[in-house]
Amino acid sequence: MKTHSSNHEIDMESRRLVEDKERPVRSKRVITIHNQALLSGFAYCISSCSMILVNKYVLSSYDFNAGISLMLYQNLVSVVIVSILSLLGVVKTEPLTWRLIKVWLPVNVIFVGMLVTSMFSLRYINVAMVTVLKNVTNVITAIGEMYMFNKHHDNRVWASLFIMIISAISGGITDLSFHAIGYTWQFINCFLTASYSPMVADYALFAQLTLRRVMDTAKQVTKSGELNEFSMVLLNNTLSLPLGVLLIFVFNEVDYLLQTPLLRLPTFWLVMTFSGFLGLAISFTSMWFLHQTGATTYSLVGSLNKIPLSIAGIFIFKVPTSLENSASIFFGLLAGVLFARAKMR
Repeated sequence: MKTHSSNHEIDMESRRLVEDKERPVRSKRVITIHNQALLSGFAYCISSCSMILVNKYVLSSYDFNAGISLMLYQNLVSVVIVSILSLLGVVKTEPLTWRLIKVWLPVNVIFVGMLVTSMFSLRYINVAMVTVLKNVTNVITAIGEMYMFNKHHDNRVWASLFIMIISAISGGITDLSFHAIGYTWQFINCFLTASYSPMVADYALFAQLTLRRVMDTAKQVTKSGELNEFSMVLLNNTLSLPLGVLLIFVFNEVDYLLQTPLLRLPTFWLVMTFSGFLGLAISFTSMWFLHQTGATTYSLVGSLNKIPLSIAGIFIFKVPTSLENSASIFFGLLAGVLFARAKMR
């Protein structure tokens, strides 16, 4: 009897030990999932904010008057990194065939134009106003959705779009550092971005006006019948290199590059290379964040992310502002959040 009872006690004790071991494992799994979503969202916010701030720093603080060259170098860094990761088998990319290039080339022209105009506008306009003016893209996209895809929006969407327009107009009027050239480039950027946006098509909350159609055609000419985000990053950045070189000659940046002493500064090259890593980091972190959450959370966080970015831009670069301009920026950012929430419903 003693032996039976002792064996029974040993079995009970062993069962408790097993259960105790399983409990922390389960809790760790839950913690890991929550940490993945939080960490990916934080990484996405940091990389996207840092990219704009670093570009502004290079173009304004260093007074680097060659935005196309900066874009070209950043894209070259992305191509090198993605190619290395593809060779190592870390990521999967589609081979760049001539058929795929012909299909994607029109989209790539818009992509390059979007990046170049963004560089030009960021040189002349402060970060906060660039962020507010980007809301015009939502207005253009919403109208494009109506006429091209027969999609109708409710009153909440139109109300937020109306606030965006008013804030952009009042922000421009009250902007103490207003620059007509910068504003012109930014509005061109909005039209190009509306035609292209966004890269992550399967999770997009805002419809593509051009990219959606081209992607369907591009998938048909790939070997796997798919076109993942890594392939789009490699395809876009590779095709942008010869076009970027051509634009450097068109905008006469060659003479400037030969004369500027900035290219002889190791710290300048370090900042330029860092901006290239950040550009690629946005692609990786956005995909990671979308995988951990979803389109609605991604869109809302993207809108909320503009608030600390605008504040950081004002304080870091010591932008002169007024109460009226600050109020316009605030309502523009608020309209972006309201727009994202309205589109979720």
